[in-house]
Amino acid sequence: MTVDPGFLARMKAMQVDRPSAPWRLPDLPPGVVPEKTRLAMDAIAEPMFAYLNRAFAGQGFLGYPFLGELMQRAEYRNVFQRVAFEMTRKWISFKSVSGQSKTQEIQIIEQRMKEHKVRGWFRLAANHDGAFGRGQLYIKMKGARATKRELASPLLESRYKIPLHSFQGLKIVEPIVTFPYDYNSSDPLADSYYAPRSWYVMGQQVHDSRMLTFVSQPLPDLLKPAYNFGGMSMSQLCMETIENWLSTRQNVNRMIQGYSTSGIRTKMGDALTGGDGDDLMNRADLFTAGRDNMGVLILDKDTEEFFQFNAPISGLDKLQAQALEHISAVSQLPLIILTGISPSGLNASSEGEIRVFYDLIHDRQESIFREPLEKIIRIIQLSEFGCIDPDITFDFEPLWQADVEKLARMRKSDADAGVELIAAGVISAKEHREKMAKDPDSGYEGLDVDAELPEPDPNLVMGKDPLLAKTEGLEKPAGAV
Repeated sequence: MTVDPGFLARMKAMQVDRPSAPWRLPDLPPGVVPEKTRLAMDAIAEPMFAYLNRAFAGQGFLGYPFLGELMQRAEYRNVFQRVAFEMTRKWISFKSVSGQSKTQEIQIIEQRMKEHKVRGWFRLAANHDGAFGRGQLYIKMKGARATKRELASPLLESRYKIPLHSFQGLKIVEPIVTFPYDYNSSDPLADSYYAPRSWYVMGQQVHDSRMLTFVSQPLPDLLKPAYNFGGMSMSQLCMETIENWLSTRQNVNRMIQGYSTSGIRTKMGDALTGGDGDDLMNRADLFTAGRDNMGVLILDKDTEEFFQFNAPISGLDKLQAQALEHISAVSQLPLIILTGISPSGLNASSEGEIRVFYDLIHDRQESIFREPLEKIIRIIQLSEFGCIDPDITFDFEPLWQADVEKLARMRKSDADAGVELIAAGVISAKEHREKMAKDPDSGYEGLDVDAELPEPDPNLVMGKDPLLAKTEGLEKPAGAV
């Protein structure tokens, strides 16, 4: 039996290999690293990569161009874009640690953060972290780019380094145009061990203190050089499950389209004896052209025979749903968040899964956003006031909110408990007011606890209607009912 290579190639045209990458330093566009620049750390990384390629070949960094292409598919983009949206949906609320009034200072900080679109830049940085494994924001300071020396120097949090009105906002920097300029790879006990102290940004040296770096999925130090000192992107982390889902979805679609398979038994001697198979393919095209119910099926009565197989398609929906659930398991996104599809069935609810997801988002806010936000707030204070007030801090606003009915019952229960504690002498009215002023769910957050209060109306205390109480004892006009 002999098969023509061209015929075999056409039959295998639909097969696609899964991408793989060896362990090595990432490929970056020309100009990111200055020409004739070779870091001493590169010589240390190369033996490590040689060892990894012997033991774990094909599991390396896929590269920024490939990850950028994956952003064009909704299945990849939704995984990290939804997380970035939830992390910035409710944002932050400022407060005073000591409880003193800092209203004016807080209003100025909030206004500057809105002017410089800090919330939007943080969302974009979280998107880049999910897509590429690292998001970076450049802190724009007045006069910082006047000289190369200034750009490469540390951005000290001092009024001498950050004068009044010097903060000019933030700028996203994609990881494909950055490369670490200097890091310690010889002393694991040092703070700078595999922690870049400066970066090349298209050939310009920028000190690390002038960049806000976001890495939510950090990697071991051994692998950091291969990933350009970023982390594992959610796209690469979910690639296997997403590709399985795409394959399952396509195969289910093909089975629905071709659940009834028709064919003809005919001569294949030309295709199996070294021929190009053109006659066989032409016969198949002729058969397909008249296959629908309005067509005419013509067979050679001596050499051909028609047959048909019908495959059952029940259960395909479960297989497809399970493939989609695997994406949810790896990405830690509830199905209602990932797909927008509500659960079906009697008393079906996703409330528990959503609350767990919001707890995960809050943990990411604290671990990824808090330190960069605190730095930006200190820089804004130096730029606006000339000093840093450690009494001003912030909390991330809770994502989960009770419905109106539950919130009303909760407030009523808290109010009754407060009245009983005050009547029993456990707490004072002022202490209860302070608790209400600090509780974001009380409806009286930010209440001035030092304001003088009027004397309580005894009729209200006794439960009487004050309007009726004022008319008691008065003579009714003639004819009044």
